[in-house]
Amino acid sequence: MSEDNNKATEQTGTQKTEEQPASDAICEGLPLSLEDELAASRAEAEKNWDLYLRQRAELENFRKRSQREKEDLARFANENLLRDLLPVLDNLERALDHARKEGETGKGLLEGVEMTLSQFQKLLEKFGVSAVDAMGEPFNPAWHEAMGQLESTEHAPNTVIQEMQKGYVLNERLLRPALVLVAKAPPVNQPNAE
Repeated sequence: MSEDNNKATEQTGTQKTEEQPASDAICEGLPLSLEDELAASRAEAEKNWDLYLRQRAELENFRKRSQREKEDLARFANENLLRDLLPVLDNLERALDHARKEGETGKGLLEGVEMTLSQFQKLLEKFGVSAVDAMGEPFNPAWHEAMGQLESTEHAPNTVIQEMQKGYVLNERLLRPALVLVAKAPPVNQPNAE
């Protein structure tokens, strides 16, 4: 039996040595595959880093371009308004020149100023500016600024009876309040109890 055991041990030893090269091949295969995976991961990381840098540069360029456009918009925001105001200025100058040349008592000047005023009002309407109605309206502190009060029997108390300066709104947002005088009830004469 000892011979059989020795042979079995030899065979088992032989089997072990034959299995080792197979397991070594498997073990050697794992590092190669891990190295391949590591190389692939590094390549992917470099690709992602490159994409990150490109996106960051693109975002920075977008930010700079947006800032530049914002500055240009702020600089030229009133360009259209100013361009439309120039003809009004021209008409005022023409009206004054006409009045100087004519030497009349102001008839030509009056007509020129009326035309200019009409053109200016149309221009303001074009941009959404309208006058605040104040005369005869109840006093509204959101739209009117009271400059004083006048006693009046003809008007209800807190009614606007005189407009000193027109108020204007831009698309329903107050640009300038109307400066007004407001009616107040006259004092009631009470007989003195003396």
